[in-house]
Amino acid sequence: MSMSPRSATSNSPAPKASQAKQAESAPPAVRKFSVERSGASFPPDSPFPPIADYGFLSDCHTGALVASDGSIDWMCIPHFDSPSVFAAMLDRGAGSWRVGPYDVYVPAGRRYIPGTNLIETTWMTPQGWLRVVDGLTIGEWHDNKEGSSHTRAPTDFDADHLLVRVIECTQGEVQLEMVCEPMLQYGSMPAKWSVADTGSEGGYAFDASDGRTEFRLFSDVRMGIEGNRVHARHTMSEGERRFCAISWTEGLAGPRTAEQAEEYLNRTSHFWRGWLADGTYPDHPWRYHLERSALALKGLTFMPTGALVAAPTTSLPETPHGERNWDYRYCWMRDASFTLWGLHALGLDWEADDFIQYVADLERNEDGSLQIMYGITGDRDHLKGYEGARPVRIGNGAYNQRQNDVFGAVLDSVYLHSKKRDHIPERLWPVLTDQVQCATKVWKEPDQGIWEARGEPRHYVSSKLMCWVAMDRGARLAERRGEDEQAEEWQAVADEIHEDILKRGVDKRGVFRQHYDTDALDASTLLIPLLRFLPPDDERVVATVNAIREELTENGLVLRYRTDETDDGLSGAEGTFLICSFWLVSALSEIGERREAEHLCERLLSYSSHLGLYGEELEASSGRHLGNYPQAFTHLALINAVTHVIQAQQAG
Repeated sequence: MSMSPRSATSNSPAPKASQAKQAESAPPAVRKFSVERSGASFPPDSPFPPIADYGFLSDCHTGALVASDGSIDWMCIPHFDSPSVFAAMLDRGAGSWRVGPYDVYVPAGRRYIPGTNLIETTWMTPQGWLRVVDGLTIGEWHDNKEGSSHTRAPTDFDADHLLVRVIECTQGEVQLEMVCEPMLQYGSMPAKWSVADTGSEGGYAFDASDGRTEFRLFSDVRMGIEGNRVHARHTMSEGERRFCAISWTEGLAGPRTAEQAEEYLNRTSHFWRGWLADGTYPDHPWRYHLERSALALKGLTFMPTGALVAAPTTSLPETPHGERNWDYRYCWMRDASFTLWGLHALGLDWEADDFIQYVADLERNEDGSLQIMYGITGDRDHLKGYEGARPVRIGNGAYNQRQNDVFGAVLDSVYLHSKKRDHIPERLWPVLTDQVQCATKVWKEPDQGIWEARGEPRHYVSSKLMCWVAMDRGARLAERRGEDEQAEEWQAVADEIHEDILKRGVDKRGVFRQHYDTDALDASTLLIPLLRFLPPDDERVVATVNAIREELTENGLVLRYRTDETDDGLSGAEGTFLICSFWLVSALSEIGERREAEHLCERLLSYSSHLGLYGEELEASSGRHLGNYPQAFTHLALINAVTHVIQAQQAG
């Protein structure tokens, strides 16, 4: 979605990567990914895995994407928005770390260990079977000598700053291979390796550095340095266990034995399962999708501040070979606020507490308004891009756009939270007051809209809608605080916006339009019943939902808008937006089309990756995932849609 990317950090900006020219290095062996392997339409000779082939690891400080062949193709350290150390997802020569059987790349099976964000991959080889468990590990809270990036209250757990991989030969014999070939600073700088002193604890360890980023590779398998990579091969016998791990902790500490490595993974499993158990999930066949989406959303939170990144990646294309490529490693106020809907729906309220405090911490504009997103850097032109899709973007230029919907998103999330908690932190009230006042001033002005169009500002209906939400929720919050005069004043503005939308935002058919100067459709108007702007049985709501279902879809999947009818400042088509299709499920359920809602939801759930994850878009003709991955907004909308359908089923 081109609802913009978000920043993993709040007041502590990510370190800026150098502009060093890309150093020459021998590219890694090219891996071919076929149509049969991905299950979707894809060039059979492409060296890039399909986007949906990747699994997502997280320690709530950073994330990693691992392909089904056992290669870590994307990871930034120490934070989501830090420079990458592995970026083969965007350029096959930009660094990767593969662990798996020699010369066997297609696994026999792959799954998340239930209730966790740990990935288990199993291979069958001619001589035996191999099992690998990967995880960004989380352990008990520990104090750092150099201070902490945490601005939230300490919990019982924190990231270990370790990526641990435990390997077991479960039958026969298997020749294991490990190739760790980092390219630091977004693929521009090959790592320089040196032997690390392991002391009396034994094992093997090498340090990698470019003078700024430093990490240590541990293993109990003998390793050798080959230029900018470390290589290991070892024949494993039945019952044998080995490990390797990368550490970027303060002291570059890490496991020295397979038993220690497994203990790191066990503690991490305990953390994820304990967190998941705090939620409430219906006993339903779709429960798995709710749990997996909750785990994905938790994995996209930045534990030190309570921020939520839109996705852990940058520049995965919304159109194959196209220019619709964005950096989503940022905290969008809109996306993060909406995500609280999903977490609250499942009873997971702790993250909402942290996010509310995160909002209170943020620096605001001179007029008191919040930016639409937090955290920016620049572009990186040397990366070739996923399947040649350029430019590769580091940072996001939408941060300074006028998007009037941000005020409503923040107010709605706080209002929802206040109903759950019956409390608003006192230091947050001035922030909320400023957002309502800003909405009062700007609601009559055009903006770039919810989709961050790069064309001329327009009077988007969705932006007016969210300004109404800001005033309506602000009035309700003021009333709860006993601020009756303020509540009355804000409600009067809400009523004025409501009247204006109904007067200028509806076409002759009685269908809500994209903006006041067009009759084009826009999927964001599906939010009208979901935000309680009008009751679901209102004839204009019903007409809009039906018009979008019939006229703004490809193969039954919903587009944001027709690119030939919208000046978004970009060229080319784009895929169908998953969040919009899930919105349609919720809207159909709201207007009483329960059978249609159930069928569409079932279809959308079938399009998830093999690991239950979603990108931003789907290619309607093939089901191929497009855009940054995994996408928080999509998983939020899934929770909302599935909850709608299940509640309708249970209501009979």
